[in-house]
Amino acid sequence: MRVRFLIIFILLINTLFAQEQFSVFFESDKYDLTTQEEIKLKDWIAKNKTSKIVAINGYTDEVGSSSYNDSLAQKRVSFIHNFIKKEVQIREDFKTRSFGEKFAHSGNKAENRKATIYYILEEDLHKENEILGIEEKEIDTVAIVVDENAPLHEKVKHAKVGDKIILKNINFYQNTFAITQESNAALYDLLFVMQNNPSLKIQIQGHICCVDEDRRNLSLERAKQVRRFLVVKGVSQQRILVTGFGVTQPMYPIPEKNEEQAAANRRVEIEIIRK
Repeated sequence: MRVRFLIIFILLINTLFAQEQFSVFFESDKYDLTTQEEIKLKDWIAKNKTSKIVAINGYTDEVGSSSYNDSLAQKRVSFIHNFIKKEVQIREDFKTRSFGEKFAHSGNKAENRKATIYYILEEDLHKENEILGIEEKEIDTVAIVVDENAPLHEKVKHAKVGDKIILKNINFYQNTFAITQESNAALYDLLFVMQNNPSLKIQIQGHICCVDEDRRNLSLERAKQVRRFLVVKGVSQQRILVTGFGVTQPMYPIPEKNEEQAAANRRVEIEIIRK
């Protein structure tokens, strides 16, 4: 069937400055908001229920190492995203960017400790693509939506290079990289996918929860343990990259409010490197 396929030929930082924008500011070394800044954010949400968010950028000052600041900026973005995602409409190809200290604009460090929301007002939504620099082009294609609960092989089948897929039901004994017996079905699902897609190359990505730093590199060791299982079963190690993100990319702010949020942060994902 004929559908409209949006080709995004520019959605860079300079383009975003054409949007409306709103910033909240953080205390040094923090990624949650003060009471005053949270009130400001809630007020913005109340006034923008009909707006559409197109991006959130995170920034820090230059205090600390570059890698630490990049991680802190991402945590600030994640905090704001989780705070507003159920309150204000967000564009499907929504972007988040963490710039750390690289894009510091002001000599006043406090002004650089921020997250900025870029958005389009309701009255401008009719020219949304024009504002974003998007050209509409008609081509023959079929829109495919893969259900979150679909089998892993279906998710991989429709995934593109760069896509990430959460491996559900892979669990580890507490504070170790030993995989629980209950995880076997999920491991064999992944093995099935690797065996039936011989050109597939993936990166296994480990994430942990509930602490402020992955001091034992547990997220990486858990990713390696999943790789060991695949290699023992005959999958070439050359097709499997591993990395551990620790607590730098939480789905919910740490410390988590409940076990559901902790479980979401404590996860293993695969990224499609080659198909």
